Amino acid sequence: MDDAVESAVESAHELMTLEQLTSRVGMSVRNVRFYTTRGLVPPPIRRGRSGYYSPDHVARLELVQELQAHGFTLAAIEKYVSAIPDDATTEDIALHRILLAPWGTELPESMSRRELMQRAGRELTDEDLDSLRALGILKTPERGHYEVAVAHLSVGVSLIDLGFPREAALAAAKVYAEHGRAVAQELTQVFNTMVWPAYRASNISSEQLQQIVERLKPLSIAALVTAYEDAMTEEKRAEITRRANK
Repeated sequence: MDDAVESAVESAHELMTLEQLTSRVGMSVRNVRFYTTRGLVPPPIRRGRSGYYSPDHVARLELVQELQAHGFTLAAIEKYVSAIPDDATTEDIALHRILLAPWGTELPESMSRRELMQRAGRELTDEDLDSLRALGILKTPERGHYEVAVAHLSVGVSLIDLGFPREAALAAAKVYAEHGRAVAQELTQVFNTMVWPAYRASNISSEQLQQIVERLKPLSIAALVTAYEDAMTEEKRAEITRRANK
């Protein structure tokens, strides 16, 4: 069997019916067809009168699901997906999905305002909620529910009870957002230009890549915390020196 025929046979083994595809990705037939008409996934592969789907379809649909989970609108998803080349491999597409996965060790818990106050142990004013949002403990409610970092909720409430100024929380949030975005952009550039090409050259699978990224996450977070602590120590020393020289 020559290489071309063997490749065709292997590809045929990977093909799925529409029913198999929907079962694989947990999506309705209607949604698959809708995303196909919007150009988010390519049309089915025709074999006679039947249409079949490949791992590429699976990867692109999983990416759409991941983007939806992050709150992307349909227009934003279309814009994001349109930037991915048509000849992108399943590993290329999986990389986009893997990098979208949360980096926190704890997934946020969704709860109503009433449930949030029950968990906090007291009433929360609008200003309290603004402070908790600025501290990164909760996100603006969607459909009446907040996304809450439960492990940090009691700490945030105790800070408010100790009189931590809301203005300071808002100012700190602005600093975190500005510098956090810069760090994310630069680290993404390092990953895209140094890490990903090296692993792609070694024909690594998307599953192996996911394991690598999962291991990098805690190390990256720990490195950022260490760098922050070192910088704060140096800043304190510099502040003491400035005050001593006044």
